[in-house]
Amino acid sequence: MPTFDVSNARIDYDITGDAGPLVVQLHGLTSSRARDAHMGLDLGRALREHRVLRYDARGHGGSTGSTAEADYGWDALADDLLHLLDHVAPGEPVHGVGPSMGTGTLLHAAVRDPERFRTLTLVVPPTAYKSRVAQAEHYRLGASLIESHGLSAFLELGDTAPVPPALADAPQSGPEISDALLPTVLRGAAATDFPARDAVARIATPTLILAWSGDPAHPVRTATRLHELIDGSRIVVARTPYGVMAWPGLFAEHVIMGGVAAHA
Repeated sequence: MPTFDVSNARIDYDITGDAGPLVVQLHGLTSSRARDAHMGLDLGRALREHRVLRYDARGHGGSTGSTAEADYGWDALADDLLHLLDHVAPGEPVHGVGPSMGTGTLLHAAVRDPERFRTLTLVVPPTAYKSRVAQAEHYRLGASLIESHGLSAFLELGDTAPVPPALADAPQSGPEISDALLPTVLRGAAATDFPARDAVARIATPTLILAWSGDPAHPVRTATRLHELIDGSRIVVARTPYGVMAWPGLFAEHVIMGGVAAHA
């Protein structure tokens, strides 16, 4: 697999497809591109006549990471994304899609470089703004738990969390981060947030928001707030596994229509 060096890390990535517009697919916190595919969240799989860039965020999957908590904030991850795009597709507008942490990363990148993106697809947006406070404390407690009692205690705590109805049939899997690095990544996630509301409201890129219900870490109210802030955005909420099964088709439609609009 090819790799690309960014500040304090080496990013592991792959590109499928030989021609067509580029799509960049991100993943969520503690996951990886392989784990997302295992969980049915590889939304780019329905695309035809596109190139799809998938990569593991720093510290996740096959990518290396640093011991600096600030390197795992969504603004820092947006730096990695934009540098990787400059390496893979310099000057080329791309379609961006990513769940949770990937959504936070895309928002920061789109605010910083709006001309870089043809479309955005924000998947299961995480807690943000006021709701981020409680989630941040949960991450800090998790980091301390790992350091004091080990990864198994952290995983046992996760097993008690409610499972969203849309994930009722999803396979179980563990974090795609090393035990030693996981506390640092969690603390970095605790210290980050979306860009300011007025900055998000200036996003003019065609945006699709895909949410699911019954998940306190990815509440529908965050998706609704983004829908309110981003003019012309579309929101779809999955309440069963069948709803999630429709997402690759919805994403492909959004990419194709966004590409048509960009050339109109």
